[in-house]
Amino acid sequence: MTKTIIGYPRIGEHRELKFATQKYFKHLLTAEELQETARQLRAKNWQTIAAAGIDQIPTGDFSFFDTTLDTAKLLNIVPKRYRDLHLDDLAEYFALARGYQGDTGDVKALPMKKWFNTNYHYLTPEFDADTQIKVGDWQLFDQFQEAQAQGINARPTLVGPYTLLRLSRFLDGRKPADFVAALIQAYTEILAKLAALGAKWVQLDEPALVYDQTDADLALFKQLYTPILAAKGHLSVLAQTYFGDVRDSFDTLTALDFDGLGLDFIEGQENLAVLAKHPFPADKTLFAGVINGKNIWRTNYQATLDLLAKLPDNAVLSTSTSLLHVPYTTRNETKIPANELQYLAFAEEKLQELADLDAIRTTGTKHAAYQANQALFATPRYEENAALNAKIAALKPADYTRQPDRQTRLQLQAEALHLPDLPTTTIGSFPQTAAVRKNRAQLRKGEITEAQYTEFNHAETRRWLKIQTDLGLDVLVHGEFERNDMVEYFGENLEGFRFTENGWVQSYGTRGVKPPIIWGDVARTHPITVAETVYAQSQTDKLVKGMLTGPVTILNWSFPRADVSAKLSTEQIALALQDEVLDLEKNGIKIIQIDEPALRENLPLRKKDWYTKYLDWAVPAFRLTAAAVKPTTQIHTHMCYSEFQDIIKAIDALDADVISFEAARADLTLLDVLHDTHFETHVGPGVYDIHSPRVPSVDEIVAIIHKILARIPLQNVWINPDCGLKTREEPETVASLKNMVTAVQQVREELHESQPTV
Repeated sequence: MTKTIIGYPRIGEHRELKFATQKYFKHLLTAEELQETARQLRAKNWQTIAAAGIDQIPTGDFSFFDTTLDTAKLLNIVPKRYRDLHLDDLAEYFALARGYQGDTGDVKALPMKKWFNTNYHYLTPEFDADTQIKVGDWQLFDQFQEAQAQGINARPTLVGPYTLLRLSRFLDGRKPADFVAALIQAYTEILAKLAALGAKWVQLDEPALVYDQTDADLALFKQLYTPILAAKGHLSVLAQTYFGDVRDSFDTLTALDFDGLGLDFIEGQENLAVLAKHPFPADKTLFAGVINGKNIWRTNYQATLDLLAKLPDNAVLSTSTSLLHVPYTTRNETKIPANELQYLAFAEEKLQELADLDAIRTTGTKHAAYQANQALFATPRYEENAALNAKIAALKPADYTRQPDRQTRLQLQAEALHLPDLPTTTIGSFPQTAAVRKNRAQLRKGEITEAQYTEFNHAETRRWLKIQTDLGLDVLVHGEFERNDMVEYFGENLEGFRFTENGWVQSYGTRGVKPPIIWGDVARTHPITVAETVYAQSQTDKLVKGMLTGPVTILNWSFPRADVSAKLSTEQIALALQDEVLDLEKNGIKIIQIDEPALRENLPLRKKDWYTKYLDWAVPAFRLTAAAVKPTTQIHTHMCYSEFQDIIKAIDALDADVISFEAARADLTLLDVLHDTHFETHVGPGVYDIHSPRVPSVDEIVAIIHKILARIPLQNVWINPDCGLKTREEPETVASLKNMVTAVQQVREELHESQPTV
C-alpha cells in the first residue's frame, strides 16, 4: 500500500443525494428508492477512486446527513424523545437531524455545530440517563460489504470513541467517564464484526487529538484504547487525525498498539517537528497527509517531495483531510478558461496528484507529471493590485475604530430609530422558491432581460415587505431574491474572484454551497446591494436593513489564496465592503447588517494561537468595514452554529451595535455566558431553529423570551429567528414568524401590565 485517502465527497457529482433526499422528505421517493440512489453514488465513488490507483479505499465515509450522527446511531446513542416517536430507522435518523413534527410527536433536531475549523456541520450526539450503548446495523457494515462485493479493497471508517466523547453533550448529570466501559465494549464488538466480515484495516477518526490535550484527556484516550486494541486480533487499526498536529499526544499514540497513524502535514506542520524529536516507530505505518484536502489549488510537487524527504521512506501518501471539503472534479467546469483551470485540483484531480507523487517517488523528477507541474508553478497566475496593497499598508489604528463609544451610539440610535421594546426582525433572506431560482436561471441562460429579472425580484420584495408588515415585524428585510449563495453573490460583484458551475461542497445534510475562489487581489468596482436595498426602503415606511456578508466570512467561505496571508485577503475584502456600507448610509439606510457567521470557523484549534494567529487581525478587519459610519447608523452582525462562549470577549470587541446569535437549537446556553461576561453589544438570540421544518408554538417562543429576559436586560434584546430563511418553505416560514411576533406581543403586554401605575 502506497497511497490512500481519508474520505470522499458524498452528495453526488451533480448533487444527486440532495435532490433524492428532498424528494424523500416530500414523500415523492420511498426509503428504498433513496437507499438505492445512495448505493449508486457510493459505487460510482469507489470506482472513481479505484480507477485512479488508490490502494485502499475508505467506506463508511458516506452519509445521508453526517458521519458523527451515523456513529451515534450505530451505537444506539438516540435520546428517548426520538425513540418514543416509534419511527423506522431512516425516519428516526432524519428526526435526529432535522427535528420531527407529526402524528407521533413534536421534537427539535439535535444541536448542530461546526466541524472543527471547517464550514461543514455535525450533529451533536447527546448522552443522558437513558443512554444505553449497543451496536446496531446502521450503515457501517452494509457499506463495507457493498464495497467488498464490487472488488474494492475497502477500509471501514468511523468516528473514534475519544472524539465522539469530546464532541458530545452530556445531560442529567452524566459525564464522559460514565460511558467509557460501554464504548470499549461496543468498539471491540465493531472491530470483531468487521474482522469477521473480512476487513484488514479499520480507520478510527480521532481529530479531537489536535486540540490542546490535558493529562486527563490523554488518560481518557489510553483508558479507551488500551482494551480496544488488545482485542483487535489480526485486524490493523489506523488512528486518523486531521486539521492539526499531535504534539502533545504523539507519545501516547505511539505507545498504544495502533498499526497506523494518520498525521496531517498541511495544517499540522508542527508534526514535522514532532517527528524530528521522536522518530516514527518502525512497527507502525505512517499515513502522511501531504495533499491538501481543504483547498482547491494544484499541489506543488517539488515542495511536497521536499516534505516527503523528511518522512519515513515507506510512508503511505494520503490527503490531509477527507476530500469532503472540496468539489468533485474540474471536469464539470466549462466556463473557467483552460489557462486558469489548470491551477485547480478538486477531489478527483487530487486522486491523480497522489498517483503522480507516488510515481515520481519511484521514477524520479524526469517523470512527465513532475515536469508539467514545475512549468505550471513557474507561470505567473495574476497581476498584483499594487495601489490597493499600498493603501492597506498605510492603514492606521484609527481606521479600525468607530467613534463615539458604543453606549453613546446606542443612546443616539434609540432616539433616532424609535423602536419598541423587543424589536422584531429576521436575519435577512426569505425562501428561495422554485420561481426565484427559475428567474435567476432564465437570466443566466439569456432567456429574459435584466429588466424582467429585476422586476420579478422587485415583485417578490414587495410581496414579502407586505407579509412582514402584516405580521407586525418592526425592522424589515428585502429578502435577497437576487442572491444565490451569500458569499458567492458578493464574490460575483467583487474583482479578484473566480466561480465554478458545479463546485458544490456539502455544508450540512442536503445543504450544499458553491464556494467562490479568491483568485487575486480583491476590490470593489461598483455598488453591490445599494439598488435593491434602497428600492425596498422606498416601498415601506418601516426601517429596512441593508444586508452584507462580512469580510472574515467571505474569506472563510471561499477557497482562499495560498500565495498571500489570510490577513491581507481579509483586509482587501474589508475595504471593499467599507465602500458598500458608506454607500448604503449615504442613500438613507439606517440599519446595516454585516454578517459574520464564520468568524469562529478558522479559529486555530490550539488556544494559545487564537489571538496571535487569527483574532488579532480578524476582529479589526470587521471593524474596518463600519468604522467610518455615523453614530446614528446602527450596525448589526449575525453568527450561527459555532461555539461562541470561549471567544465572547472578541465578539464584543467587534464593536457592532447589535448581534443576532444562533441560540435556540443549543438550548440557550449562550445566554449565561452573555450575562456573566457583561456582554455590551445588544443581542438577538435566535428564538427558533430555522434548519428544521417544524413550526414553533407561541407558548414555546414566549418561554424562550422569558429565559432571555432572565439573563439579558430588556433594552438590550432583539427577537429574531436564529438564521436566514432561504432554505425554508413559505408556509412554515410565515407560520413560524407569525407565532414569533404573537409571542413578542404577548410578552410586551405582560411587561406593560407589570409596570407600576403612576
